[in-house]
Amino acid sequence: MGSLSIWHWLIVLVIVLLVFGTKKLRNIGSDLGGAVKGFKEGMKEGDADAAAQQKIAEGQTIEGEAREKVDKSAS
Repeated sequence: MGSLSIWHWLIVLVIVLLVFGTKKLRNIGSDLGGAVKGFKEGMKEGDADAAAQQKIAEGQTIEGEAREKVDKSAS
């Protein structure tokens, strides 16, 4: 009664397919895949934002940004 054999898992799989149907399981799988893909993209964007913040802290110019000093005594 310790572990489940391959036959137990096959019976569970058949029951799950009968209860939920293949279309619903396919939709769940695609939704899960999309969520994982979105999470990975979010992590990449977070890493890029952290690298940009680090460059700003070091005083480096980031492509697409320009900083200009404003002379306050001229006004």
